[in-house]
Amino acid sequence: MRDAQQLQQQCDDFNARYPVGQAVSMRHDAGDERVTKTRSKAEVLSGHAAVIWLEGVSGCYLLDRITPLVGQEAA
Repeated sequence: MRDAQQLQQQCDDFNARYPVGQAVSMRHDAGDERVTKTRSKAEVLSGHAAVIWLEGVSGCYLLDRITPLVGQEAA
């Protein structure tokens, strides 16, 4: 398990590389994937999870389950 500083670094690294509106692939619990776009910067939620908010998705999603799609458009 990562500590709050490591989680913040994960968010900072993601935010430095990818702007809000970045096309991404989001991996669901069952393993299927969905293409969408980010609608926020990544952030640490309650000190225990690196998350990001996505278009068309209710609630936030773990940053570990997000893969940026560089050079691709979101559906």
